[in-house]
Amino acid sequence: MVKKFNGLFLKILLIIFIIYILISVTLFFLQRTLLYHPSTNNYFEDNLTVQIDKIKITTKDNIELLGWYHKKDIKNYKTILFLHGNAGSLENRIHKINHFEDMNVNFLIIAWRGFSGNKGKPSEKGLYDDANSAVRWLEKKGIMKKNIIIYGESLGTGVATEIAQNNNFAGIILESPFTSMIDAAKNKYPFLPIRFLLKDKYESDKKIKNIKSPLLVMHGEVDMIVPFWMGKKIYSIANEPKYSHFTKYDNHMMKYDKNLLIALKKFLGSLN
Repeated sequence: MVKKFNGLFLKILLIIFIIYILISVTLFFLQRTLLYHPSTNNYFEDNLTVQIDKIKITTKDNIELLGWYHKKDIKNYKTILFLHGNAGSLENRIHKINHFEDMNVNFLIIAWRGFSGNKGKPSEKGLYDDANSAVRWLEKKGIMKKNIIIYGESLGTGVATEIAQNNNFAGIILESPFTSMIDAAKNKYPFLPIRFLLKDKYESDKKIKNIKSPLLVMHGEVDMIVPFWMGKKIYSIANEPKYSHFTKYDNHMMKYDKNLLIALKKFLGSLN
C-alpha cells in the first residue's frame, strides 16, 4: 500500500514538474507577445484639438517611426518627448496631449517600432534605440537636451529612465512607473523563474539614481497593473529635486483631471 502511494505521489510530482516546465517554456517564447500590445485599442474617438505635424524619424537600424510634433516656440519653451506605454496607438494618447496646448511647451510623441503601422518588432533594446533616435531628431531641430523633458508612461517609464540616466535633460516625468519588469512579471507570475526567463528587464530601480534632472513621479494607489508600491519606491530612491503626484483612486491609466494638470503645470513651471 505504501509503495503504491509513493509511486502515485512521484507520478503526480512528475506531472506537476512537466506542466511547470511547459508553462515556463511557453512563457519564454511568447513573452514579447504578452508584453507588447500594439493592436490594443482604447481609443474613444477623441478629437485632436492641438495642432500637430506628422513626421517620420529614422532609427539607426533603418526603421521609420511615426511621430506627432507640435512646435509652439522652441526658443522660449521646453519640449516634451512623450514615450507611451506597451499598448495602443498614438490616438490612444489624444486625451493627454490635447492638454499640452494649454501649457507653454512643444512636444513630440513617437510610436514604437511595431506600433501604429511602424515596421519592426518591439524589444527593450529596440525601444531604447527608438527613444534615442527621437532625441537626436529634436537635437537636429536645434533643441538641446537641457530643453527636453522626457515623459514616460507605464512601459515608457522604463525607456525614459534608461535614456535619462547620466544625461542633462530639463526634467523627467514618470507616469505609473515600475521598479523593473522582473518585479512586475513576478507580481503576475510569482511561481515562475522570471529572472531567468525574461528577455526585456527594464531595470529602472538600478538606473534611477543615475538621473540628476528634476523628476516628477505620478501614480495611483489602485493601479491594478503596476502596484503602487513600485512608484513609491522609484520616488523614494530618486535624487532631489523630485516631486510626486500620488492619488488614492487612480488606476493604471491616470485621469487627466484638474489636480493632475495642476501638478504637471507646477512641475513644468519649476524647470529652468
